[in-house]
Amino acid sequence: MNDQHDQHAPDSDAPRGCPVAHHGADFARLYGPEAATDPGATYERLRKEHGTVAPVLLEGDVPAWLVLGYRDNRRVLDNPRQFSRDARIWRDWREGRVADTSPLIPMVAWRPDCVSQDGEPHRRLRGAVTDGLQAAAGRGIRRHATHFANRQIDAFAGAGRADLVADYAEYLPMLVLTRILGLPVGEGRDLVESCAHVLQGGEEALVHDERIRRILGELADRKRAEPGADFTTALLEHDAGLDADEVVSHLRLVLVAAHVTTSNLLARVLQLILTDTARLSGLISGQLNISAVVEEIMWDSPPLAVMPARFAAADLELGGHQIQEGDLLVLGLAPGNVDPEIRPDQGVSVQGNQSHLAFSAGPHECPGQNIGQAIIEIAVDVLLHRLPGLRLAVPPEELTSTASTWESRLDSLPVEFPV
Repeated sequence: MNDQHDQHAPDSDAPRGCPVAHHGADFARLYGPEAATDPGATYERLRKEHGTVAPVLLEGDVPAWLVLGYRDNRRVLDNPRQFSRDARIWRDWREGRVADTSPLIPMVAWRPDCVSQDGEPHRRLRGAVTDGLQAAAGRGIRRHATHFANRQIDAFAGAGRADLVADYAEYLPMLVLTRILGLPVGEGRDLVESCAHVLQGGEEALVHDERIRRILGELADRKRAEPGADFTTALLEHDAGLDADEVVSHLRLVLVAAHVTTSNLLARVLQLILTDTARLSGLISGQLNISAVVEEIMWDSPPLAVMPARFAAADLELGGHQIQEGDLLVLGLAPGNVDPEIRPDQGVSVQGNQSHLAFSAGPHECPGQNIGQAIIEIAVDVLLHRLPGLRLAVPPEELTSTASTWESRLDSLPVEFPV
């Protein structure tokens, strides 16, 4: 990638086919103050103005198409021949309009991992990841989650109050992941900070992405010398024959994706049960299963609101718009899940309906979703049993969230409980 061109909003000289060329100045930014405070309103405004696909600008005023419709999202996700995961065909990058220093690079650019490949290369690499995760799941994910949940709760149990985002949801998934990957637990907190910066974008995204890669590269070197019963060793020894870059890229992929989505999802699940006394009492009494609450959040507040990225492999039509070869598309998982064409009445229960977009779909559907759900189920169960009388410490309407292009995170979840 190069930085020969300024990263300003494309003007009338924009190449034929880019979103701005088709829509002039009629587009929205998926970053900045409005998007950070009320992304849902931005999605719905775009749906009214453009339909199920809308032209947008990503950070650095990089043009893209945001897929808002459920059926259009499924078409993109299910058809890798039309909508490739290979960022090397991204026209704005090829033609020098996206710099090496763009905060989009950690999320959108090509890497030697399975999510950047299609076809046989994808199958080869995904097979190694899937086998490694299945082996990890068989080594006691629930036991690790129980251990670290109790350890986190021990730190605040005597205080009678806590912030379940900062004190619990933000770190518990990473602590379990350190055990799965074979990392020292002490590195977990540094990695939580770096994962957050990668998702938030901005000037620090590239610095923190490199920090993650350095820590994981050192881990891979250690495991070559001293193999263990962990995911890193499984990648190193897999029959697919991953090279050094492929191993580090997949460690990064699993770490960032699993931590960010699981911590975000756990925070939203806790928010829902603590702001609804009927759900809370149902879970405590055993009349309600935590998986039903998780499923509801998957539909209404997926942990990744917008997912990168696909690239048009040829000129085509999508949602009534002419998409040109090399155009960047980002998948609106949150707006797709509330698409009025498939959910005209959002008050209707979605229990038992797992066709949400939260885990993506098609050949790139998340291979580690069962691990994330197990961590959440244990986290909620241990918390409610350890802290009877747990309740929200502020009115529900005072809870706030902050969004980036890719996610909307709960800022805090203050609670109190008898000591």
